[in-house]
Amino acid sequence: MSLTIDPGVILESRDLTKRFGGLVAVNKANIKVWRNKMTLIIGPNGAGKTTFVNLCTGVLRPDEGRILFDPYGKGVAIDITDKPSHERFRLGMARTFQIPQPFLSLTVLDNVLISLRNRGENPFYAPFKKLWGREEEENIEKAFKILKDVGLDKYWDLEAKSLGAGQLKMLELARALATGAKLIILDEPIGGTDPAYANDIFKQIRRLRETTDLSFLIIEHRIDIAIPFVDYVYAMDRGRVIAEGDPNSVINNPQVIEVYIG
Repeated sequence: MSLTIDPGVILESRDLTKRFGGLVAVNKANIKVWRNKMTLIIGPNGAGKTTFVNLCTGVLRPDEGRILFDPYGKGVAIDITDKPSHERFRLGMARTFQIPQPFLSLTVLDNVLISLRNRGENPFYAPFKKLWGREEEENIEKAFKILKDVGLDKYWDLEAKSLGAGQLKMLELARALATGAKLIILDEPIGGTDPAYANDIFKQIRRLRETTDLSFLIIEHRIDIAIPFVDYVYAMDRGRVIAEGDPNSVINNPQVIEVYIG
């Protein structure tokens, strides 16, 4: 089902609601993820941020509301409310997790190559290398470019298990980039990293936003680091959106300050 949407918006939730028994984890959330922007969702623990992302990515199904996705910017969105995760992925939505989940025994390069499509993986094409050999070479070139974009090109031949916490976060991002996604959802991209590297991570994400047509939806607790880099912010509390707008206006909103400081 297709619906009209602002062409400047790539993802939109309309009155999205999710209940767990008597707990309303997401309560009529209306959130827009702006195209080629970094949209940030903040809020204390239990605010509903991760539940919202799980609804958008198909991990959970909402009790009410709709989720609209427009990967092409034509103002006509696809209603993905009931679509499974793999269909959302095929439409151009990728996600990283709070705890990175790479193939630890594979090299950094191989982790990225797995996300790139190659006809040689098809048993019907595999015996005929002439049909996919050049494609494999092109994928290696693409993988190295992606690794350079996220600052991991020097570590291409290391096993993923030898990377530090921040580098693993960037490997997650590299794998998402390799899928060709239009929208990348980052769940706490600097969680567990030291402040110096955390800034580098957001600089890399910002650079990608400025040099590609990618859009980002980000959940992050360390708002002091994230705020200078993002374009638009939503603040949630107890499942509801309590403020939205440019970063400075949201973090200075009295209701947001009360939620964080008490």
